[in-house]
Amino acid sequence: YNHAEKIVAKALTNDKGLFGFDSLPPDNYSIRVSLASFVPAVKRGILVQPGMRSFLSVNLAGLFSSVELVYALPGQGALLSDEWKWVLRSSVATRSIMHIGDSSRVKVASEKPAKLFSGTKAMVKVSAGDQGLSSALGQETDLGTAFALATSTYGNNRVQFTGNVGYGSASGIPSAGFSTRFSPMEPNSFAPEVQVTMRQVFLPTRIGASLIGNRQDAPALRSISLVSHDQIQISDNLLLEYGGGLESVSYLERLNYLSPFARATYDLGPGGRLQFGYNSGAPPLPLMTDSAVTDSTLQEGISSLALFPRISLRDGRAAVQRTTNFEMGYRKVTGKRVYSLGAYQETMSNAALSVAGGNGLFSNSDLLPDISSHSSIFNVGTFHSRGFTGSVTQQLGSAWTATLAYGNGGVLRTEARRLVSDDPEELRNMVRSAQQQWASVKLGGSIRETGTRLRASYMWTDYRSLTPAHMYITQSLYPEAGLNIGIRQPIPYPGGFLGRLEASAELRNLLAQGYLPIDTADGGRLVLIHSPRAVRGGLSFIF
Repeated sequence: YNHAEKIVAKALTNDKGLFGFDSLPPDNYSIRVSLASFVPAVKRGILVQPGMRSFLSVNLAGLFSSVELVYALPGQGALLSDEWKWVLRSSVATRSIMHIGDSSRVKVASEKPAKLFSGTKAMVKVSAGDQGLSSALGQETDLGTAFALATSTYGNNRVQFTGNVGYGSASGIPSAGFSTRFSPMEPNSFAPEVQVTMRQVFLPTRIGASLIGNRQDAPALRSISLVSHDQIQISDNLLLEYGGGLESVSYLERLNYLSPFARATYDLGPGGRLQFGYNSGAPPLPLMTDSAVTDSTLQEGISSLALFPRISLRDGRAAVQRTTNFEMGYRKVTGKRVYSLGAYQETMSNAALSVAGGNGLFSNSDLLPDISSHSSIFNVGTFHSRGFTGSVTQQLGSAWTATLAYGNGGVLRTEARRLVSDDPEELRNMVRSAQQQWASVKLGGSIRETGTRLRASYMWTDYRSLTPAHMYITQSLYPEAGLNIGIRQPIPYPGGFLGRLEASAELRNLLAQGYLPIDTADGGRLVLIHSPRAVRGGLSFIF
């Protein structure tokens, strides 16, 4: 089919499955391959240009079919080797959209039929420790028991199911969350990645009667979200990733909002990689995770499922923290060293901070009990920030890496440190945005003899201010406030069992840095916190 979706040529394969189209004029084409009892394979947006030849690799199946394109440059007499074909399939940065040409040299390899389910991995995790974590992504409640199961269907697509069930540590009431994600594994698949997530947690009963009226039960926070993520190779060097999420949050009232995101990556070859990103609303988690089926992917699924949106109250009405972000980044790999640069400009509305102490200072119409701790959430309004970062990552041997980073970003400060009334607007007016420099060091790796995996980081900054770290979508670096340590240790156990045991520990902001004390009018004290100190441990069974 040409660009107008009109048929320009038809062909039948020979006894070896080969077919070809000769003398096609330059244009954007689509191709459809069909066979009785199989799902047709379709590929659109195929650019045909003079002087180049392309080859199609067609895989027809009973459930999922695909068309993959590989190419040969002018003067090459044979199709690319199997080794190069594997590189093209596995690396997004080097994979290009090709075009149709003479296929007389195509060699069709016989393949065994793919299994319905293959590459299955699973994880069951039991955790305990502090009641919850807070980050720029949201409120991370810990329900105690979580599991994740990932498998591929016919070798072309991946399905992952994640669950988190238990008792909310702050409420003592059963809570749960479930998520299902479908991800195509074929490079040129038309199917986008889709994830559906449902969560429910009951808030502590200490919330006032002014909000729940005469109800005797604890109020529940429920959310359901649908996130779609896809990508398209626009040219040999330009990759576009895009998607969005639709989320509905129910707490006292129903809140519905959209969260679009996009990221363009231009491959400069030996010159590096240039990226431009945009997101609005909730954090774009698909741009922050890997699509490979690994233990870390299962762990990321469990962590993201426990991540509730940051909800706060203002004058008795619920609001969701939302961020609008414009960002650009550059990355260059030189031997065992990686250089990265990034800059951003963002606007955060309904910014939510944790408040400890100051009980009874404000009415319940402005303080929301935290779902994962004994503190409360306070809405400080809207603020704007901009910043930049530069980092160098060095490979140390074969098992360790070290990263040094420096940047400047938006922080929150207070004009004064004492309230003269119990009006929440006074506290909001005291908090203002400012610019602050920071520097961080990060070390990560594994000990071969014991299998222990370690990561540690520390960020230097002015801890007389609150530092809501920016969530980069063009950088692999996420600067966390204070001292942070993560440990994962395999545990030996008698043979004869499938899988393995692994203990983990996570310690965030160990030195409790970035706590902002405020004296109240009645002589008391409250503390504004963005990244609370937290200690959490867990035991995972991976098979």
